[in-house]
Amino acid sequence: MEIYCFLHLNYTSNLINLSRIADAEENLGESEVREAHLAKSLFYVRIGDKAGSLSTYISEKALEQLKVTESKTVAVGQKMDLVFYTLQMGLFDLDFDLISKSIDKAKKLFEEGGDWERKNRLKVYEGLFCMSTRNFKKAADLFLDSISTFTTYELFPYDTFIFYTVLTSIITLDRVSLKQKVVDAPEILTVIGKIPYLSEFMNSLYECQYKSFFSSFAGLTEHIKLDRYLQPHFRYYMREVRTVVYSQFLESYKSVTIEAMAKAFGVSEDFIDLELSRFIAAGKLHCKIDKVAGVLETNRPDAKNALYQATIKQGDFLLNRIQKLSRVIDL
Repeated sequence: MEIYCFLHLNYTSNLINLSRIADAEENLGESEVREAHLAKSLFYVRIGDKAGSLSTYISEKALEQLKVTESKTVAVGQKMDLVFYTLQMGLFDLDFDLISKSIDKAKKLFEEGGDWERKNRLKVYEGLFCMSTRNFKKAADLFLDSISTFTTYELFPYDTFIFYTVLTSIITLDRVSLKQKVVDAPEILTVIGKIPYLSEFMNSLYECQYKSFFSSFAGLTEHIKLDRYLQPHFRYYMREVRTVVYSQFLESYKSVTIEAMAKAFGVSEDFIDLELSRFIAAGKLHCKIDKVAGVLETNRPDAKNALYQATIKQGDFLLNRIQKLSRVIDL
């Protein structure tokens, strides 16, 4: 039944589109011919998500027709719109190879020209691609650049965009940048209250209200699990957020008791001990546990000393290269 309906729909639409294309080629100009081909392309793009097992065939037909339409297109802006249609298909199917190639193609088109509105739209597409491929740092930067110019409603509503922006920013920005770009951002403040638990999640982290942070995070996890782009990275995001909050807590202390930390987070001492031991072993937290005394001792790395050691190492490598080169020249 599904195949019959598809074939009937495909046959009928093709007759309409072919007659429109033929009429445009015989009686109208180049712009009308392009519009007729574009209409056929958009038809395939629209039905791609309703074809079930035939979606691969439809996607191929859509991409093929978009290429035909592109060959009839001269203006850079119109070519960009065709790239956006391709990106929508790639994001729907999570075809990361197609998305990556389309983004590169769009950037090359911008070198030929292009308006700011389309450039800002591309930032959201690229940010969503980065988030879907676990590049949260770049995704946060692109989303933050697009907050005041967001027009990409064909992907998701503004509420969802703010949801992605806050989540990616929390695990990638330092405390000062988070305050400036997210916590105090008027565009975010006007919307964040509409998303359950998100405001409490963000503010409790910044204000060091760790009990509230954990309770709001528990409520937010269901929203993350239901999101098609974040769900594959759910466990990874959970670990990164906990790394951020534990690091923020420990940054204030040279040493602190496990009991005090467990009380601050509203969990048991055994839970904190198990959690921190995993993060310490993975190199995520710079501290050590004195289980006998029940104390956590922080041992933050010295950034300046590390930079000095790296400089010395690179200098030794350069001197060795110069010595080898001098021997070759002497010969």
